Amino acid sequence: MKRIFFLILCICTFMMASAQNKKDVPFNGIVEDAIGTPLKGARIWVVSPNFYSVSDKKGQFGLTNVQPTDTIHVRYKKQVYDVPVAGRKSMRVRIADEVKVEAQEDEDLVNIGYGFVKRRESCSSSSGIPGEVLVRTGRTNLLDAMQGLVPGLTVSNGRAVIRGVGTINGSTDPLFILDGVESSSLSYVNVNDVESVSVLKDASSTAIYGAKGANGVILVTTKRGKKK
Repeated sequence: MKRIFFLILCICTFMMASAQNKKDVPFNGIVEDAIGTPLKGARIWVVSPNFYSVSDKKGQFGLTNVQPTDTIHVRYKKQVYDVPVAGRKSMRVRIADEVKVEAQEDEDLVNIGYGFVKRRESCSSSSGIPGEVLVRTGRTNLLDAMQGLVPGLTVSNGRAVIRGVGTINGSTDPLFILDGVESSSLSYVNVNDVESVSVLKDASSTAIYGAKGANGVILVTTKRGKKK
């Protein structure tokens, strides 16, 4: 009986650990100058400069899924500073001059979690979400991997809804464009094969795709379909 109980306990612990790894773990930070004044407008990223967070007027920024061995890149006034995470769970970055930068963990930032910064990572409209960012979520389903990375996008039972766009005949399904061709589903797309994903909504989606794009458009470019 004890062996069965121990086995069940091990399985539950493993499942909880696996679930935790799949979550979007918040990583909060602050960017300051040499005397501690918050720096607004600094661009911060880990994997790709096309997927970044921007510090607000308090110098605050938020990222997700930052690994202990990653390096955070901070761009301020055309200067880029590379700051190793080195196992930290948050980061207070102090830029002293063009070459000197200091960083330390801040326990208060860790405890605040997702409530620290309302607007976290953003993606540039031209490049969209890079494939490597999607892979880092640990999810195999493309739509699931996008959830949390695209503001207003919700996924339920394999269906995607982009909030803030109009509907036609009660349908809420966005238009899927895979390598320039309309597709009825993205369920068969392997996340590892994706080069980038862009999302169009509001006026931009209907202006380009007409009534079909009224509920938003998700454009997927695979590595094989990328133009050289």
